[in-house]
Amino acid sequence: MTKPTFVGIVGTNASFSYNRILLQYMQSHFADYANLEIAEIKDVPLFNEDLLKAKDIPASVQDLTQQIEAADGVIFATPEYDHAIPSSLKSVLEWLSSYSHPLQSTPTMIVGASYGIQGTVRAQMNLRDIIDSPGVNAITMPNNEFMLPRAQDQFDDNQQLTDAKTIKFLDQCFNNFIKFADQMKEDPFVG
Repeated sequence: MTKPTFVGIVGTNASFSYNRILLQYMQSHFADYANLEIAEIKDVPLFNEDLLKAKDIPASVQDLTQQIEAADGVIFATPEYDHAIPSSLKSVLEWLSSYSHPLQSTPTMIVGASYGIQGTVRAQMNLRDIIDSPGVNAITMPNNEFMLPRAQDQFDDNQQLTDAKTIKFLDQCFNNFIKFADQMKEDPFVG
């Protein structure tokens, strides 16, 4: 069986992010099971309908589109800002839903790390609403929300998760996502 390829989107344009660290951990930890390519959004400009109408699509949007289209699924890693996803991630989704629609029927998984005790519960709910909307139409894996609260205390000096129960739950969610993406490939109406 060929390993699936997933795109892990760092859901912030910040230079330091525990969500980036989480995706890097996943990239290494699951290397035997999947290829995880990490995509940054820091170079994607704010969505601008005038550029869209002029067909002046930024290269960063075109590159991300191609990366998503070539993948078997997408993993969003989002922080939570004011009970929602960051504006930079929302802008990326606006570009994708207006320009090329690469998330259409694409299996997606959502993870998130935050400083607070609630993880990224509201940001994940917000993101699910957005990627389920017309124009985006991604298929989000249900019932596998991985939220990492107090992220500043969860990694060691080598950026490895330290809590065995957390690792076990992430393993479970990721394995479920591999199965979900595989089922979607066989039957796109599974989602």
